[in-house]
Amino acid sequence: MNLPVPSSRSASVFSSVRFLSRVEDGEQLHGLLWPAGEGWRMISSAVHGGGIGERAWVLNAQVSHGYRRRDPESHLEDLARGAHVFGPGVGLLTAADVRAYGHGSDGAVEAVVTAGLGVRGWAASLADSEELPARPGTINIVVALPVSLSDAALVNAVATVTEAKVQALLDCGYDCSGTPTDAVCVAARSPRAGGEIHAFAGPRSLWGGRVARAVHAAVRGAVTLSV
Repeated sequence: MNLPVPSSRSASVFSSVRFLSRVEDGEQLHGLLWPAGEGWRMISSAVHGGGIGERAWVLNAQVSHGYRRRDPESHLEDLARGAHVFGPGVGLLTAADVRAYGHGSDGAVEAVVTAGLGVRGWAASLADSEELPARPGTINIVVALPVSLSDAALVNAVATVTEAKVQALLDCGYDCSGTPTDAVCVAARSPRAGGEIHAFAGPRSLWGGRVARAVHAAVRGAVTLSV
């Protein structure tokens, strides 16, 4: 597996990522846990810890392909407690094997991506959809920046992540914008008194461009490993 390791210039923010393993319903399943600690403000579409706020950990947990639980938030809380992380955090689910993940970095921005493309398509599909209980995300993207972002810039960063994901999928030969259950988490440093708070994270801004390139590389790596 390709866990990011500290470089000679600076340590990877994801160097503390831990592999988890459990047996659930007779199946060996895995997880990726980033015990980020204090000082992080995150935005996420995840079923557990979604929205914007201070978060101290991110768990990307593999579940079975036939996942039918209707309490994914409670399930993730139990998994986090079992991994000895507590307090506010972000929990993502995926049917993909999280040991096969992609890692990308650019200018101190890092991204870790897991990808399963069994169910994929275009967002603006003509097919009707029905309201279903929350299901595991298939392409899960976690990004970390070493700077503080405003609320608007955090939202902007999610849009940038999504654009970079689609670009990477097309570059890998997939005619799709993603899967119906993709999830995103962007972590930025909590603001400090007198510190700079960046107001932009679009792809042509300094930090948004770095986010886009890190995510693009990580998605490509995850897709390659998932084939």
